Amino acid sequence: MAEKKVTKKTTKPKLPSEVFAVDFNESLVHQALTSYMSNERQGSVMLKNRSAVRGGGKKPFRQKGTGRARAGTIRSPLWVGGGVTFANVKNHTKKINKKMAKKALASILSKFKTEKRLDLVDDISFKNPKTKLAQDYFKKTGQESALLIASELDQNTMLAMRNLKDFNFLDAKDINPYDLLKAKHILLTHSAVPVIKEALNVK
Repeated sequence: MAEKKVTKKTTKPKLPSEVFAVDFNESLVHQALTSYMSNERQGSVMLKNRSAVRGGGKKPFRQKGTGRARAGTIRSPLWVGGGVTFANVKNHTKKINKKMAKKALASILSKFKTEKRLDLVDDISFKNPKTKLAQDYFKKTGQESALLIASELDQNTMLAMRNLKDFNFLDAKDINPYDLLKAKHILLTHSAVPVIKEALNVK
C-alpha cells in the first residue's frame, strides 16, 4: 500500500507575470550569482600566523657567528612556508542591492517557465521518511532530475528526499541563483507560489 499522504487539493494557482514572465537579463543574473557565491566564501581559509603554523619549534641555527641574520623559527613570516604577518579574515563580500537580486531571481524563474522546465505540483507530505516514497513520487513526475521548491516540508518528507542523487529540495523563502541555475527542472508546489510572489514582487 502506498504510504504517501497528500494534502487537500487546492485550486491551481496562477503564476504572476511580474515574477514568471520577465525578460531574461543575463548580465544581471551573472552579477547576482557572483555576489551570492562570493558571500558564501569563508575568508579564513589558509590564513595562519606564525603561532598557528605547524613546526618551527627548533631554532634553525645558532644566534651568532654564522654571518646570517638571527632567526628564532623557520615559521617566521619572513621565511617561505612561514605564517602570515597579518592573518586577518579576508572579506569576499560583493554587494548587490535587493531590488536587483530579486529581479535576477525572477529572470531565472521566467526563463525556466519559457523553456517549459518549470511545473506546478500539489503540495506533498510523506507519512514515513522512506527514500522509496520519494523515488515513486518523482517517477510519477516524469523527471530524471529536478529541484522541488516548497513553502514548507515536514521532517519525514525532507528525510525521504535527502538521499536522492538527482533531486533536491529548497524552501521557497530560501531560493537563490546558484541552486536555481544548477537545476535541470523545477517543480514548484502550489503553496510556494504566493511565498515567491511576495518575496520577489519588484515594483
